[in-house]
Amino acid sequence: MKDDTGNSNFIYDFIDEDIAADRYQGRPIYTRFPPEPNGYLHIGHAKAICLNFTTAKKYGGKCNLRFDDTNPIKEDTEYVESIENDVRWLGFEWNELRFASDYFARMYECAAELIRRGKAYVDDQSADEIKRTRGTLTEPGKDSPHRNRSAEGSLLLFDEMKRGLYADGEKVLRAKIDMSAPNINLRDPVIYRISHSEHHNTGGEWCVYPMYDFAHPIEDAIECVTHSLCTMEFEDHRPLYDWVLESLEWELPPRQIEFARLNLTNTVMSKRYLKALVDDGSVSGWDDPRMPTIAGLRRRGYTPEAIRAFCEGIGVAKANSVVDIGYLEHCVREDLKAKVESRNVVFDPVKVVITNWGDGAELAAADGDSAGSDGGSVGGADGSAPLLENAEMENNRETPELGTRTVPFGRELWIDGADFIENPPKKYFRLYPGNEVRFKGAYFITCDAVVKDADGRVTELHCTYDPATHSGSGFEGRKVKGTIHWVEASTAVEITVREYGYLMTEGEDGESVRNPDSVREMKCYAEPSVADARAGERFQFFRHGYYVADAELTDSAHGGAKVFNQIVGLKSSWK
Repeated sequence: MKDDTGNSNFIYDFIDEDIAADRYQGRPIYTRFPPEPNGYLHIGHAKAICLNFTTAKKYGGKCNLRFDDTNPIKEDTEYVESIENDVRWLGFEWNELRFASDYFARMYECAAELIRRGKAYVDDQSADEIKRTRGTLTEPGKDSPHRNRSAEGSLLLFDEMKRGLYADGEKVLRAKIDMSAPNINLRDPVIYRISHSEHHNTGGEWCVYPMYDFAHPIEDAIECVTHSLCTMEFEDHRPLYDWVLESLEWELPPRQIEFARLNLTNTVMSKRYLKALVDDGSVSGWDDPRMPTIAGLRRRGYTPEAIRAFCEGIGVAKANSVVDIGYLEHCVREDLKAKVESRNVVFDPVKVVITNWGDGAELAAADGDSAGSDGGSVGGADGSAPLLENAEMENNRETPELGTRTVPFGRELWIDGADFIENPPKKYFRLYPGNEVRFKGAYFITCDAVVKDADGRVTELHCTYDPATHSGSGFEGRKVKGTIHWVEASTAVEITVREYGYLMTEGEDGESVRNPDSVREMKCYAEPSVADARAGERFQFFRHGYYVADAELTDSAHGGAKVFNQIVGLKSSWK
């Protein structure tokens, strides 16, 4: 079966086979997204989220959000809430919200039933002893001295474990399968352990907890999941998944299907490592814009539409591979380019003074209007050029329906430092002494003089403007090769811009290492409308890239200036 885009994959092929064989006797196709609430979700989880929810939708089925909260030491309500927010932000809504802890009583009874059937036993060995006797890929394991303990004896001990009579690690419950099995996961795996820990959902009700490999198939079966979609590291665990359900004689057991997990260049896909970055202060939190967490990407300004397009574009396969992070950035850029408005923002500012502004020169408008396109200006008392006039700018060249805006223009302006070079190289078409350029939406400007301080640093550029060239008029027979943007100095808004490199980079030995220069802050000047930006509002900063107003909006370290995070640059390196 193909999806809405006409694509198919091996998972759909398996599901089609099961539907044709009526494997589930008319039940709807049912999937689930089952994160452990021990950290924030990252971009790798987004692939699993999209796959599970879109597969259910494709077949007219259902998808649950289920928290596999079987390890109380690492789990927390904060993570539960963040995961719910992330799934909804990505655009999905679950059929039912479930927790593994909802089934603790049922799982305990299932474990007791395996004991009664001679398929599980209580072992007194320590974790180290169990590990030592498990064997290797070439050598079989050794039976525990307690492997043949009677069902009655194991049931009594299992009940005492539940009642808290033993310390952590003093006893475990093991499945009784085959200590010589080629698959080490089948060599009498531990399926229950003791943990005297407070659980985020059940409090102190339990002190024995199921292991994930035991809980997972039972959770799926209870919820009538038809297809349990897992990443490839669970392929070797599938025989144990099937063994649990077969041993319990579960009717219509789910089918586990594995797919390749997402790996991205310059990106860490380990919640443990990401948590370490948060804990040691290397980043400001789980939502730091450098983090690959969904919360971090959201704060960075990525859109859910772009992430869904990325997950769809990389497809579903069984072979692990590494995806170029440039493709993710490409998807973000493609999503933003037609929907966000442009704003003039000046980086590394250099002041321009138009020396003939307000000297009585008449503007070029044929009707004598010196106010610019919308008539909004303040003119000199003697009829000279206005102190300020409004230049009209398009909000998005690709989307005319986004309209236009007016931007103040006057005698003193800021331009990008990169738009002026005193001694330019060949084919440099921006501002330099004696050269004429077009100031976007305004006039032709010529640089006449460079003003420097005692240390030789440029402090001002003295320029003249041609009033006959206002907003596209008076161009006949004249050509300029450079067009630059600007902001008017007296109305400019000071903002803090944060630009980001990758959190990880390649070291000298080719291994990934932490990038010590992953963020750069700078003071910039923006046109006045930027002062009204709301948290999360996105813009294209003309000629620079895409930026978003930070969730915290202002930066106390920079006098309360609004903060904007770089989303992606304008140009893509991905092909």
